[in-house]
Amino acid sequence: MAEANDDPREVPWHPRHAARVVGHDAEAQAFARAFASGKLHHAWLITGPRGIGKATLAWKMAGHVLDAGRSGAAPADRLSVPADSATAHWLAGRSHPDLFVLERQLNDSKPRRLKAEIAVEDARELSHFFSRTAGNGGWRVAIIDAADDLSGESGNALLKLVEEPPPRSLLLMVAHRPGGLLRTLRSRCTRLSLSPLTEAQVADVVQGLALDLRPSAAALAQAAALAQGSPGRALELAVSPGAEAFAAFRQMKHYGAAQKIDLGNRFAGRSASLEDFTVFSDLLLRWLAETAKSQAGSRAGANLAAAHQQISRSINRTNALNLDRRQAVIDAVTQIDDALRAE
Repeated sequence: MAEANDDPREVPWHPRHAARVVGHDAEAQAFARAFASGKLHHAWLITGPRGIGKATLAWKMAGHVLDAGRSGAAPADRLSVPADSATAHWLAGRSHPDLFVLERQLNDSKPRRLKAEIAVEDARELSHFFSRTAGNGGWRVAIIDAADDLSGESGNALLKLVEEPPPRSLLLMVAHRPGGLLRTLRSRCTRLSLSPLTEAQVADVVQGLALDLRPSAAALAQAAALAQGSPGRALELAVSPGAEAFAAFRQMKHYGAAQKIDLGNRFAGRSASLEDFTVFSDLLLRWLAETAKSQAGSRAGANLAAAHQQISRSINRTNALNLDRRQAVIDAVTQIDDALRAE
């Protein structure tokens, strides 16, 4: 594993640091009951949209099993890892001897970047891990985050483990798009299908994160409403420069040339990232669609719906051809202004 300051995933709100799982109570209870029964299936596939807490649930499931291996007991109605336990400290430091996390590794570039997929060598290392005796005489657990990143070879290597699991072994696989996995791999797993969270739950998760810069209540409410049940997406929407640019757009009292240029300049030059432009574009298009829907049946609603189509095509073209994002933003606001002014 790379040093924390090299890995973009190593943030204070990494799933292993979460004090609790928000939502997904039924799924957590189903796993706890299965473990308490003594008949726990060895492979679980945790599915659902990106950013809704699948990895957080996987870490809590892993901790529940690993801590029970040391203490000899675990509640049957919930996932439990005492905050002052050795298990909790080991998990927080990614140093638990009986846990293996299979994920994309960093390449050797500067700056360090994540590899495109999970390499077969890393999947084979997981096999070596399961061949060893558990350090605490209990369970050995692996989290695969995410199974979508498995290459063809690494997927086949993992399949052998799923088909012939060692005793007291547990594989927890996170998948954003389970349909892309090997059918034979999916068929051998017990599946937990997670649903998006409510807006209130999304806001609850983001408020509980250890953020250096916290979004305002208004920004958080807006992000939660647009995040489609994903706290991960809400965080992007609430604190990114793209979200700040959208907030500036919403505060515009009129769409004069100077105001449009100022907004467009936020996306000028090399400092403007595609991610920030994407966040701004998503927010703008969703706001435009909702505004048009709220005025359905009126001339303004029809004009805004037409503007939505035009701006969406323009944004797609800008991204596909790597065109000037600054100009795309100015053009989008001009089209919105024209739509609102049209008789």
